[in-house]
Amino acid sequence: MGSAARPVRDLSFNPEERWRNAVINENDLVLERTLDAPVDLVWAAYTDPEHLKQWFAPKPYQITECELDLRPGGIFRIRMVGPDNFDTGHGNPGCVLEVVEGKRLTWTSALGPGFRPNEAGEGCESFPMTAIVTLEDAGNGKTAYKAVALHKDAKDKAAHEQMGFHDGWGTVAGQLEDYAKGLKVTA
Repeated sequence: MGSAARPVRDLSFNPEERWRNAVINENDLVLERTLDAPVDLVWAAYTDPEHLKQWFAPKPYQITECELDLRPGGIFRIRMVGPDNFDTGHGNPGCVLEVVEGKRLTWTSALGPGFRPNEAGEGCESFPMTAIVTLEDAGNGKTAYKAVALHKDAKDKAAHEQMGFHDGWGTVAGQLEDYAKGLKVTA
């Protein structure tokens, strides 16, 4: 009041640059692979709940339920079952944060649908994380696949590593590749 108005500033952001430039630090886990399947098929396998059920759990584990609403604030929920009566139950659903068609899917376990905070739980629900999955055309029908798991601190990162991030996510990257190769291109 009484002072000159501040100049108009461009406060818009470019989501394409925002995540690309996200600083990966010592609390994050990263997995990178070149998948022998084209980007459109990898994207289809990653973003259709029926497809996700086929490959998203490291064998012999299985995804028996999957909900995915591909819009910011949408639900991302899976139920995984496996040997020795392992069952994640219905669990806390995650929240989709960003969808860039054919390029990037970002979700978090810290929030539920509609950006509502989740309660801490057991197992993987005890350490909130944000996953950023990026896909790029690597040429010759291949896809550059990168999965980054962002964690609050070293303790959460260690819990995720101990749970088997590299083996588990590495295994499912291979399963994703195999599954996507079997999909048909739709025109």
